[in-house]
Amino acid sequence: MTRLSSGALPLYGATAQVPTIGPSGSVMRLEPSLPAGAPYVSIPTSVSHSASTPVYGSYTSSSPQSWPVQSRYSPEDSVDEIPSILDHGQDSLASTSPSSGMSRGAGSRPQRRPSNRDEFDGPQVQFLTRPPSDYIAMQEREMPHLPTNLLVSEQDKVLAAVNDRLSQCAFDFVAKYQFPIPLTQDMRPVERPQDREWTEWVYLLKRLATKRRIPARVLYNGQIKQFITVLENSLEMRHAAKHQSRPLKDDRNILQLISAGIQVAKILKDAAAMDYLDRLYVSTENQIQDRAAASMARFR
Repeated sequence: MTRLSSGALPLYGATAQVPTIGPSGSVMRLEPSLPAGAPYVSIPTSVSHSASTPVYGSYTSSSPQSWPVQSRYSPEDSVDEIPSILDHGQDSLASTSPSSGMSRGAGSRPQRRPSNRDEFDGPQVQFLTRPPSDYIAMQEREMPHLPTNLLVSEQDKVLAAVNDRLSQCAFDFVAKYQFPIPLTQDMRPVERPQDREWTEWVYLLKRLATKRRIPARVLYNGQIKQFITVLENSLEMRHAAKHQSRPLKDDRNILQLISAGIQVAKILKDAAAMDYLDRLYVSTENQIQDRAAASMARFR
């Protein structure tokens, strides 16, 4: 057994090994190989801490065995080598650890950091040439006056008639083809067209179309792609009919809303509703023309 300097304790009676530096500069740790079937001797309860007796029980084997003798070293030398060993361990972990992208799996996408930037903030954008100042001034001048010959009460009467007829049209369409109507706790069952506002009928028809519950054959010319656009064009009908504080609409806008209702009845293939709204359009247009002719004759 090789005697060690004071302060160095042998590990299980074996000669301590010193980390050595290999040819490539990496630190290698030498560990003695023990026989597979070598038994250990139990540690005695009382050990003499003299210079000639090891602190832990010496290793014994049934067969004699020679151990490689290493040169003596001091604890200060091994402590000086610890930083280099730690640095090498960190480098080894960094080189062998899988990347963050690989740990998520090959099929998963890397997570994006939340950002308020969109396609308008990137480098691939274009800005048009600003028009001349006189051209902008011509655009921003006072808007031309559009003829408005119907009174507010007359406009409300026309728009309410269109709103009610469209609700009846949607009610008949859903009942004819037995489309389901979702019910919630705060909604009562539908028993008449007035149980749902026109905006609610539009929402129901749009949901049925997007969920592919409405086949194209039940629509006019199979216009399933134009169905949602036609419905959205008529949404202003309910707003104009229900909100009495709305600004006065011009004559062309009133006729445009009636025309939007006609397109809804047409795409739903409701001939009765389409005929009613067409007659309403003609009568409203005649009323506007008569009112405009009377107004012009007054100022002559």
